[in-house]
Amino acid sequence: MTDQEIFGKVKECLIDALGVEDDEVGPEATLVGDLGAESIDFLDIIFRLEKVFDMKIPRGDLFPEDILLGEGNIEDGKLTEKGLAQVREKLSSLDISKLEKNPRVSQISNLFTVKMIADYMKSKVG
Repeated sequence: MTDQEIFGKVKECLIDALGVEDDEVGPEATLVGDLGAESIDFLDIIFRLEKVFDMKIPRGDLFPEDILLGEGNIEDGKLTEKGLAQVREKLSSLDISKLEKNPRVSQISNLFTVKMIADYMKSKVG
């Protein structure tokens, strides 16, 4: 499966799950900020990806929620160094330099882009 085919399938899943227009779903679009995803949508996205790609995505693998739940990971609404270390580990393929400069918990959602999902699926398919 080519990168373009993978991206196309991911894009269709996001369009269906989020009810957005085709032209809104570019590689750098963030799921929450640009496409309006809410927490419940993440489950729908995973379900659709599993169906389209005929595979099981382990819980917390694509969207690691345990970072927010780990003791000592958050203090005063910001990720601690321990929390940032977990982000680096769980999302090792992503550039988190902006998050490191502004480690507010609310900024984590900006890491989840269309390209990030396509790259994840590419790593699983390929």
